Parts: sequence; structure tokens; C-alpha cells
Amino acid sequence: MKRLIFAVGLLISLSACAGAPRFPPAPKLPYPAWYIGFAAPKHMEVWVETVDVLDKRGLAFFRVHGGVASYTGKVAGWHQGVSGGKPINNVDLPDQIFLRWQSLVEPQAYKIKIQIPQWVRDEMMRPERVYCRGSREWIDDYRFAITLGMAPGGIVKVWVGGPCLGFTEVGRYQAEVEPLGPYRGASKGKYIPLEPENKAYVDQHGIPYGSW
Repeated sequence: MKRLIFAVGLLISLSACAGAPRFPPAPKLPYPAWYIGFAAPKHMEVWVETVDVLDKRGLAFFRVHGGVASYTGKVAGWHQGVSGGKPINNVDLPDQIFLRWQSLVEPQAYKIKIQIPQWVRDEMMRPERVYCRGSREWIDDYRFAITLGMAPGGIVKVWVGGPCLGFTEVGRYQAEVEPLGPYRGASKGKYIPLEPENKAYVDQHGIPYGSW
């Protein structure tokens, strides 16, 4: 009888362990979170539907960011990334980034998978002594931010950096058209409305394809 009770207790214990949720350990980063920011050339309005991330542990995180972008001071060409963005909490450094957005001036929906090179993750973990104008002192800072720049024609540029260290270009990529359209067909082909100022500019000057 004692053996039966022991066996039943052991089975219950094992079942409880098997059914308990398993949470991955928190990423070991030298800062609380890394960031994702969005950029677009002036007047070339975009709307980011979603950013998904596969981190270096192989864990997938969906809809970590989306929405509006910061705009550069010029229409043609690029600046060197933007500071700020949204903190990506409890996610390890990215191995792949999946981006889907609307280029509102065309309008067109695009999607892309971006493989993040190992040297980018190395840079994000490497401290660098720098004089930070914001704090007016010397600090050990990190390149903890990734900026995704989007332009008409499905052009994507990626930078890695930080507000005190500046930004380094990771690469230039060509996205593909999302065949289902905006919101993967959920909006029945309707795009986010273009701001009047940006519409007026495009109507007058057109879109400078090839400048990005």
C-alpha cells in the first residue's frame, strides 16, 4: 500500500513538473533593453504594421513594435540613423528581424526578413568610452539601438548605434511587395491616409526613386 501511495505521489509530482510553463532565462545584456527605431526620408510617409524578432536564442517574438517613423531633414538620400525608438524588453539580441510596412506615398505594402550579422551583435555588446554631449561627461556607452530606414520602392537601410556614439550602417536591402496588400488583406486594400503636406509635396515633385 505504501508503494502504491508513493507511486501515485511520484506520478502527480512528475505531471505537475511536465505541465508547468517553462520560461526562458532573461537575456544577459549590459543594459536593460535594446531599442528599435524607424526612419523615413522627409515627406516619404510610412506606416509600420509590425516588427517581429527572432533572437539569438532562437526564440520568436511577435509585434514588438509598429507605428510611425521619424523623418529625416531631406527627401533624397539618408542621414546616419536616429536615436530613440522603443525598448525591446526581455528579448535577446536579434538574429533576424521581420518587417512589414506601408509606403503611403505610392501606396504599396512591403515585407522583408533581415538577417542581422554577428558583428552587429558584437558591437551591441562592446562598451566604448565616449564624451556624451547629453550628459556632458565621459561615459562607457553601448550601441544598443537598431534603426530601420524605409523608402519608396521597398528600400530598407539598417543602422546600429546609440545617441552618444552615432550610427554605423549595417546594410541596404530590397523588400518584396506584400501580395496580400496592407494588413495582409484585412483592410480590403485600404491604406493609412497620406498627410496633406506629404501628398502636396509628392503631387508637385514626385518620388525620387533611386536616391536611397
